[in-house]
Amino acid sequence: MDVSRPAFKCFDDDGRLKRSGTVWTASAHIITAVIGSGVLSLAWAIGQLGWIAGPAVMFLFSFVTYFSSTLLSDCYRTGDPVSGKRNYTYMDAVQSILGGFRFKICGLIQFLNLFGITVGYTIAASISMMAIKRSNCFHESGGKNPCHMSSNPYMIMFGVTEILLSQIKDFDQIWWLSIVAAIMSFTYSAIGLALGIIQVAANGVFKGSLTGISIGTVTQTQKIWRTFQALGDIAFAYSYSVVLIEIQDTVRSPPAESKTMKQATRISIAVMTTFYMLCGCMGYAAFGDAAPGNLLTGFGFYNPFWLLDVANVAIVIHLVGAYQVFAQPIFAFVDKQAAARFPDSDLVSKEFEIRIPGVRAPYKVNVFRAVFRSCFVVLTTVISMLMPFFNDVVGILGALGFWPLTVYFPVEMYIKQRKVEKWSMKWVCLKMLSGGCLVITVVAGVGSVAGVMLDLKVYKPFKTTY
Repeated sequence: MDVSRPAFKCFDDDGRLKRSGTVWTASAHIITAVIGSGVLSLAWAIGQLGWIAGPAVMFLFSFVTYFSSTLLSDCYRTGDPVSGKRNYTYMDAVQSILGGFRFKICGLIQFLNLFGITVGYTIAASISMMAIKRSNCFHESGGKNPCHMSSNPYMIMFGVTEILLSQIKDFDQIWWLSIVAAIMSFTYSAIGLALGIIQVAANGVFKGSLTGISIGTVTQTQKIWRTFQALGDIAFAYSYSVVLIEIQDTVRSPPAESKTMKQATRISIAVMTTFYMLCGCMGYAAFGDAAPGNLLTGFGFYNPFWLLDVANVAIVIHLVGAYQVFAQPIFAFVDKQAAARFPDSDLVSKEFEIRIPGVRAPYKVNVFRAVFRSCFVVLTTVISMLMPFFNDVVGILGALGFWPLTVYFPVEMYIKQRKVEKWSMKWVCLKMLSGGCLVITVVAGVGSVAGVMLDLKVYKPFKTTY
């Protein structure tokens, strides 16, 4: 009798522990990664573009993201889609299919993007924590105290929480955090949507115009910069290609991982686009030209203020989880590099067991992992305190990641892997898509950088109050 056979049922074809992810856990990971703070800036983005261009641009981005995600999911395995060599990360896929110089460029852009997103999420979480405190302060004082406060203590609180969660070793061990975070994202998006509908009903009219914010409210130059920045904000709201392969690596097979991932992509992009259209359009209808950069702060301290508090608590819980979804690929890469470079070092490879009261299994801690991950969170927190401009940072991140990571690399990998003939109709269409998205990325980046420059003129480091 072959005693080794049952053991094989516990492992996948690459010798790793059997993956257990499904369509639903993959969808939860995507929704956690995407329906984040991006949804809150969409009313502002539609406000810059207007009732025609705003929804049209949103549909365009959803289509491009869906199309490129299906191309990317075919790159999880090199060669055969069922039995080919697995690529565990986005960078592994680029290295095995495109190789060389493009692999290094991709790594740099991906990690800059991931790092930037963790900074953006720290800023967004602190804004929501402050909103809760200010709302309660405002109501306790009967509206007499403006309740100005610094965002720094809240960023530090968020950072401390992330330092603890960052000690979780692997991406697939945080599936429960993703499910909780996905539920939270629905909660605050639904509250934002409901408050938008209530505001529209109270106004008795749909605010806004066909062409967006009017000249007069802003200057001609500001209108152009803001329009460009709005493109970046919408691009950011759809950016998850950067973690797609990492999410796909948690999915079990059979069926083929690419099949499961395409299904998860369909579900999540349909859910995202519906939510985005509702939240963005209702927010713009409620506020018109005055649509705020963060939808939930636009309702001010109106009653029912407890409902806004619930929404802001949901945002903070969601961002705690979303931070990990984007930070874990960086941690995994550094762990892998350190293990390869210092295989005999106890600091890198040795794990110490710590017994936690009430928990059956001991917690395994590694010195290098604990120190690096803690320093990473401290760095993102300090940068957030230095540059707390939510809208502009979101626009820059959207611009930085959209073309290279969501469009260029997936298209190039697909062309190489499927051996698409040069100058064929398919090749020309793919290249035109890539070229068009490059133009959008450049103008969105320029608009967002201009926004940061304007903010920096009136800003003192570490002294931002709201």
